[in-house]
Amino acid sequence: MSALKNIRTLSLPELKEYFESIGDKKFRAIQTYEWIWKQNARSFDEMSNLSKELRQKLTENFSFPAITTKTTQISGDGTLKSRFKTHDGHFIEGVLIPTEKRNTACVSSQIGCSLTCSFCATGKMERKRNLDFDEIYDQVAILNEQSEKTYNRKLTNIVFMGMGEPLLNYSNVLTAIDKITDPKGLAMSPKRITVSTAGVAKMIKKLGDDKVRFNLALSLHAANDKKRDSIMPINETNSIDSLIEALNYFYNQTKNDITLEYILLKDVNDSLEDAEDLVKIYRKIPTHLINVIEYNPIDDAAFIKPDEDTTQQFTDYLVKHRVNVRVRRSRGKDIDAACGQLANKK
Repeated sequence: MSALKNIRTLSLPELKEYFESIGDKKFRAIQTYEWIWKQNARSFDEMSNLSKELRQKLTENFSFPAITTKTTQISGDGTLKSRFKTHDGHFIEGVLIPTEKRNTACVSSQIGCSLTCSFCATGKMERKRNLDFDEIYDQVAILNEQSEKTYNRKLTNIVFMGMGEPLLNYSNVLTAIDKITDPKGLAMSPKRITVSTAGVAKMIKKLGDDKVRFNLALSLHAANDKKRDSIMPINETNSIDSLIEALNYFYNQTKNDITLEYILLKDVNDSLEDAEDLVKIYRKIPTHLINVIEYNPIDDAAFIKPDEDTTQQFTDYLVKHRVNVRVRRSRGKDIDAACGQLANKK
């Protein structure tokens, strides 16, 4: 790894200070900053309005460890999955999901994951490290470019539902979102960003303390502690009651939208008793929606999705009890780009 300082860790005032120190003009700092965050350059050579000599000096003084796109696959439904390579040779995946009304980027926050959820392919991978904030930003910038090139429109939404647990990479995720929403960056509305968590109660409360402006999704997937313990080991230290308390705290501090995510697994969490337990949780949280998610098969997992009748009965029960529910059909299954399938398959 380069011993040079990553230029993207410098603020605009720090860049101005640098250019002054080498006897150059302050406006060069603004030009450089805009290349990095607004025009999404991923190398000094792309900064065409800087002299060749200045670009060479930047190369000698700073590193620019941008991610690169290794492969991109397109699904029959138009979903694009990209495999990105980091500066130190690791791979992560990001997904562009186009629909009639929106183009959503699904991005990763870690290389691998440490939570070992039994229905998730990423959970079977070893966590190598957290992604840096600029690596997260790069995913969004690249997926936005793909959206414009393929579908002639910019991203409308971003979800942190790719590889890793965002709240276990708290600082980098929040810094990346700051850059994504900065008018000098991608200038996206924080209301168009959703961070999904498997449930880290103390960090959900910290989001509230930090008065974040983005939305939150809880990957619940079971409506009692015994079942959730069996498929999501994180529940052993973050019980459903503790998550209910944390989500209420988050909402009271921010008034941001909260969504519950619930993957239906045949004979595991798809009974009407499970639906009844889910209604009880729904009524304890100021959530505006439950997403009932179609399970996507992965290697080395024994789960299967329920049949359509069971899914319909489950959702009908929720609707009958005045739950705002949406069935989320999977996109990109044929290229392993759907929920729970990201695993760096070659």
